[in-house]
Amino acid sequence: MTEFTLLRERMVAEQIEPRGVTDARVLQAMRAVPRERFVDPDYADHAYEDRPLPIAEGQTISQPFIVALMAQAAQIRPTDRVLEIGSGSGYSAAVLSFLAARVWSIERHPKLARMAGSRIAELGRANVTVLRADGTNGWPPAAPFDAIVVTAGGPVVPEPLKQQLSPGGRLIIPVGEHGGVQRLMKVTRASAAEWIEEDLGAVQFVPLVIGQGLNGEA
Repeated sequence: MTEFTLLRERMVAEQIEPRGVTDARVLQAMRAVPRERFVDPDYADHAYEDRPLPIAEGQTISQPFIVALMAQAAQIRPTDRVLEIGSGSGYSAAVLSFLAARVWSIERHPKLARMAGSRIAELGRANVTVLRADGTNGWPPAAPFDAIVVTAGGPVVPEPLKQQLSPGGRLIIPVGEHGGVQRLMKVTRASAAEWIEEDLGAVQFVPLVIGQGLNGEA
């Protein structure tokens, strides 16, 4: 085993499982994705620490536990179609790619979108498409989705995302003002006009920003 492989195993055993993430498929996905390849080379030695790390464009790669927690909450099945809002470095999309049949990941920053797409391709994860678009609009061409995972926080749940859930679909999203209290919410589509909300606890994410004139593959 390489040093990074050992660190991944330790990350799952010490940071993730003891805090309530018990889904075997999620834990295996966290063991499978080399997080060191999704951070700046200067931070590679810190890739498996229990904290977010800075990436380009003033953004961050989420704390490993939060990535696992959101993936478990989304209850992703092997046949599911998943939309991710906020590709960032591409790490979360790579994790989701081990859980779902297809993943569409949206990023508004062109540099991040290109980097995320390249890293995911290098891992051979052919079931992921990275798009440069306004994530608050979702991705209508591929809707509906069985799960939507949003890695940035806003004051409200964008209505287009709720509408793009399939019946029984799950939306995982931080809700709250940037710099204030944010809550990780699970929104499940119970029917055509009914959604059930569940509060999963306090979190802190970068802001969900509405883009302008963004549309297309990275």
